[in-house]
Amino acid sequence: MKKTFFILFGLIHLNAMSQDLFIETFLEKWENSKIYLIQLAEAMPETQYAFKPTEKQRTFTAQLIHIKENIDWLSNTYFGSGDLQKEKMGPTPTKQQLIEAMKKSFDGSANLIANLAPEKLAEKVDFFAGEKTKMQIMNLMQDHVAHHRGQLVVYLKLNQIEPPQYTGW
Repeated sequence: MKKTFFILFGLIHLNAMSQDLFIETFLEKWENSKIYLIQLAEAMPETQYAFKPTEKQRTFTAQLIHIKENIDWLSNTYFGSGDLQKEKMGPTPTKQQLIEAMKKSFDGSANLIANLAPEKLAEKVDFFAGEKTKMQIMNLMQDHVAHHRGQLVVYLKLNQIEPPQYTGW
C-alpha cells in the first residue's frame, strides 16, 4: 500500500513539474517569437507596409494586425481578460504604433499565461474547431504567429530585404 502511494504521489508530482515546464518553455519561446517578429517588422521600410505579393494576400500591415488581433482574441478569451487591447486597430497605423501594439499584445498574453495555474493546462474550452485544452490553445497561438511570420519573411525577400536571422527557441 505504501509503495502504491509513493508511486501515485510521484506520478502526480511529475505531472505537475511537466506542466510547470510547459508554461516556462512556452514563455521563453513566446518572448523569442516576439523579438523575431518585431525584428521583421522593423526590417520592412514603412513605405513598404502597404506591400502585398498578390491581390488576394494581406498587406504587410494587415498581416501584423491579424497576428496581433489573434493574440488578443485567444489570450483574452481563453486565459482571462488581462490588459490586452480589445479594440481593433485601424487599417493604417504607423509602423511604430503597430510595433508597440504588437509588443503589448505579446507581453500581455505572456503575463496571462505566466499567471495560469499549471493544472489549468488540461482544462477543456469551447473552440470553433471543437473542444480543445488550454495547452492546445497555447500551441495554436505559437503556430498562428509562426505561420504568418513566415509569410512576412517572404514579403521581405520579395522586396530584396534580407530578413533577420531566425530564432525559434
